[in-house]
Amino acid sequence: MNVGDVFLSVNGYGLGALPADGRTLPISSNTALFSLVGNNFGGDGVTNLKLPDLRSFAPQGLQYSICVSGIFPPRI
Repeated sequence: MNVGDVFLSVNGYGLGALPADGRTLPISSNTALFSLVGNNFGGDGVTNLKLPDLRSFAPQGLQYSICVSGIFPPRI
């Protein structure tokens, strides 16, 4: 899966992904993700970033997740 991919799942978020719940992450350990999303969803853009909060958009019984480690998509 590519870093930054967002997907719906029924049983959790899986390896290399986190729930898209608006949590704050350190940029220092998420540089690939930060280079793609920046601070578009919050965070100070210097030491931390926030994941998108998609909880209110997920159908009942499902959860949106975002890939935070995986294949870094090439820039074209």
